Amino acid sequence: MTMSGSDASATTLGEASERETLKRIFPRLPESRSTIVGPGDDAAVLAAPDGRYVVTTDMMVHGPDFRWAWSAPYDLGWKAAATNLSDVAAMGAVPTALVVAIAAPASTPVSDLEELADGLRDGCAALAPGCGVVGGDLSVSDTFTIAVTAFGDLEGRAPVLRSGARVGDVVAVSGMLGAAATGLRLLFSEAVDAAGEPDRARFERVLAAHPETVTAQLRPRPPIADGPLAAQAGATAMLDLSDGLALDARRVAEASGVGIDLDPGLLGDDVEIALTGGEDHGLFAAFPAGAGLPGGFRAIGVVVPGAGVLVGGRPFDERGGWDPYIGWDGHGG
Repeated sequence: MTMSGSDASATTLGEASERETLKRIFPRLPESRSTIVGPGDDAAVLAAPDGRYVVTTDMMVHGPDFRWAWSAPYDLGWKAAATNLSDVAAMGAVPTALVVAIAAPASTPVSDLEELADGLRDGCAALAPGCGVVGGDLSVSDTFTIAVTAFGDLEGRAPVLRSGARVGDVVAVSGMLGAAATGLRLLFSEAVDAAGEPDRARFERVLAAHPETVTAQLRPRPPIADGPLAAQAGATAMLDLSDGLALDARRVAEASGVGIDLDPGLLGDDVEIALTGGEDHGLFAAFPAGAGLPGGFRAIGVVVPGAGVLVGGRPFDERGGWDPYIGWDGHGG
């Protein structure tokens, strides 16, 4: 039976077959310029002119990673793209393709997945033009989960690792520091009910009052193009700022066997949230002293002898970021 638009939009995953669901989703997904064989076979085939490819994966789970009371399906698609694209960029590579797997409750409207696909499409178009979705999988689960695997092209360059920072290097960031965390702090303080559960009505009021702040959390805009630019400029180390500046800088320091001294005067008005807030998905990189900083990179410190992270010359021993095994409050929403 052919459904009207309104009836079709109300169809749930439990009512539609996987085949029918995919027929509605595929036309909305972005195409990759690297595709040789796209969705429809058991696997996609991608061009790899460099002879190598960068690959990464990231998962978003309802509860610890997002709340439906605060995120629309479109937001989730955009953010799933952004978080994976930034990991590819942090290696100095150009994102080329995504594979997306979703497990969702049977009661989920198929239209939600269509909106999620639109978010993936628009996120790729805005952040990494030419990157597309080349395949994936659908399954059923009581907990909505989206897992994305991303691929990238090094274009003949060496990958930029976390382990190459050297004493005397300048450390720099591209992108925002603390904007997404400021949005999340606002949601947890003003978009919850008396029991601390995410509340949709309160969320709508917060979004209307603080659209840019909330959107920084729900739809981050990482500077994807600055990853390859950093590699071209001779970056010695780089990573995606997903969990917090202090925590992520410590990862570079440990991998490189050095210390990293951050200048609090270069971290903005709210130093605490710049150090500990995550999910902006900007890029943190080290560059040789005297090198010109490319794109939107700005200096925030220096690589020094020793170990760990310092702020203004003083050791910073706090965790300094997000750990899902420690930070999740157990709420859904």
